[in-house]
Amino acid sequence: MTSPTRIPRNPDGQPAPGKAELRKIMLAARRALAPETRAQWDQEIGAKVVQWWRESGVGSVGVYWPLRDEPNLHACYAELAELGVRLLLPVVLEKHAPLAFSEWTIGEPMVKDSMGVAVPAMLRIVEEYPPALLIPCLGYNPQGYRLGYGGGFYDRTLAREPRPATVGVAYRCLVAEFGSDEHDVALDRIITED
Repeated sequence: MTSPTRIPRNPDGQPAPGKAELRKIMLAARRALAPETRAQWDQEIGAKVVQWWRESGVGSVGVYWPLRDEPNLHACYAELAELGVRLLLPVVLEKHAPLAFSEWTIGEPMVKDSMGVAVPAMLRIVEEYPPALLIPCLGYNPQGYRLGYGGGFYDRTLAREPRPATVGVAYRCLVAEFGSDEHDVALDRIITED
């Protein structure tokens, strides 16, 4: 395993990078991780997600399809499905609206939506929101705020009531200092490989 990539920190007194610059730094850092390192970390994160589920006992979970070197939890999803968890994938129905969720069965045909995200070929949108969401984080800060890609889909989703339990998923090396905006919603918990 290679040593973890570190997000550069600015010396005291220097302005921190803006979120757009931080996104570029974090994408590059995540892309630079060795595939075998990511695979090991994905396995460790997946085991912690299953443990979290055993403690929470929720019947359905909103999961995500990995993009841009996000932690790949497909093995974890398979284990959750075997344990009887109903898996739901996020779907963008409108650009500036909260996410919708579709039932998902592992192995079913998938297609890419207009944003390049994999969704079930036959959407089965559920009326009720899942009681818990696994949310990929490009980065996160010690206060529990996530840095995403800037589209605001999860922020709009979490502004709805009732708010689901939120579990951020990230690599530990992508923790960074950044401020939160008024519309940002802190996650309940962030699971990393360590």
